[in-house]
Amino acid sequence: MKELTIDGNRLTIDLLVEVARNGRPVSLDARAVSAVKKSRAMLESLIESGKVVYGVNTGFGELCNEKVSAKEACRLQENLVRSTCSGTGDTMSQEETRALMLLRLNTLMRGYSGVRKDIVELLKDMLNRGVHPLIPSRGSVGASGDLAPLAHMASVMMGEGRAELGGRVYMGAKALKKAGLSPVELKEKEGLALINGTQFMTALGALAVYDIRRLFEQSLVIFAMSLEALRGKMDQFSLKAVELRPHRGMIYVARRINDICRGSRLAGGNSNTQDPYTLRCAPQVLAPLYEMVEYCERSITVEMNSTTDNPVLIPSENSVISAGNFHGQPIAVLLDALCIPLQAMVSFSERRTARLVDSKLSGLKSFLADRPGIESGYMIPQYTAAALVSENKVLSHPSSSDSIPTSANQEDFVSMGAYSAIKLRQMVDNAFTVIGIEGICAARALDMIGGASAPAVVSAHQKIRNSIKGYSGDRVFSGDIEKASRLLKEGKLL
Repeated sequence: MKELTIDGNRLTIDLLVEVARNGRPVSLDARAVSAVKKSRAMLESLIESGKVVYGVNTGFGELCNEKVSAKEACRLQENLVRSTCSGTGDTMSQEETRALMLLRLNTLMRGYSGVRKDIVELLKDMLNRGVHPLIPSRGSVGASGDLAPLAHMASVMMGEGRAELGGRVYMGAKALKKAGLSPVELKEKEGLALINGTQFMTALGALAVYDIRRLFEQSLVIFAMSLEALRGKMDQFSLKAVELRPHRGMIYVARRINDICRGSRLAGGNSNTQDPYTLRCAPQVLAPLYEMVEYCERSITVEMNSTTDNPVLIPSENSVISAGNFHGQPIAVLLDALCIPLQAMVSFSERRTARLVDSKLSGLKSFLADRPGIESGYMIPQYTAAALVSENKVLSHPSSSDSIPTSANQEDFVSMGAYSAIKLRQMVDNAFTVIGIEGICAARALDMIGGASAPAVVSAHQKIRNSIKGYSGDRVFSGDIEKASRLLKEGKLL
């Protein structure tokens, strides 16, 4: 696989997924390495001149007015990393850890952080050789950045902490040694530069946006399957009507449904004057998610290619500036906002599942069973969908609407963006399952109906059947549900 060159400016969500999820190797751009060296040289010059620089020869947070001697400057950085390793909770997944590491590497490569080349080289080598720090997922309040998660990453770079390599867990120094690497001794500002930033929430947010985008497209295919199974009308997706309210997302959804259903002899088969909202209003209900994903992708891409630590060095002006680029509010609010239309899509899907299994609404046998009564059919998978939808309703509450001051009120308004990202990831995982359940029920309904589906629906139906066998009486459905979720996660219906 061709190496991805990291320069601090050109990372995209798709490229991040290639590295984080698919293991694409990375290399360092030579011009960007020169910028890294230049900012380090500038920092060392400032230190030699005796200039007071926050986090270099001062304490941190509320302790910013406490001076630190030159001989203790390196110890200051090591102490910062050690004391900030205060995370708890479940360990980040491997793909989340790799995404976080890649984003931290990318921001350091921009040349405004004052680290040595040794730091970016080690991060690059850890990614390429599969040294993945074990990072607890809880502990960040999203300002001054995602401190605790990033500190657990930095501790492994120091030869401390724990890391996974080749499926086994080692102490940091041993993991590095087995990978042919050596720990770094942190110099002035380097501990701060490694942990000050939004890379935890941005990493999880980027992965979530990527997955939502793919799930959204596949959900339209499953919607078309349900539309056919329920003999829903097609004129409600007429562009002549939809374009009278010309939201970009509405027009996109209507066009996609028309494309997927082209050639269907099942759609439009009911005698209702109007369809229920979960069939009729797909363009209107799903448009906000389409548009929000677009907006989030643009904003997260900006964040991935930004300098998010403090203080920042401006080599062109030989200046150092203390500012607030580490604050997670821009990403926290974004990820919270994305939860709302995502929840609407999932609720929308579950209501169609409920309609498919209800004989009074579908015109099919109760719960899509062959022998209702002795068989319960797909009664309980709908319960599972309802349970996950209810969980998502709780998770859609915004984390960024809360703040608890930290560091003796020096950091008196924090973003709570880390949990915005954590709960969004959980919501996405639930969404794959809920929409997968709709796919199972829609496929079963089409099996029962027969008839001429649209070619695109026939293709999707067959892909589901290739993974999940048709109904032949009651059985344990958990495995089917897991397969349906995995099918969507792998993008099989794209």
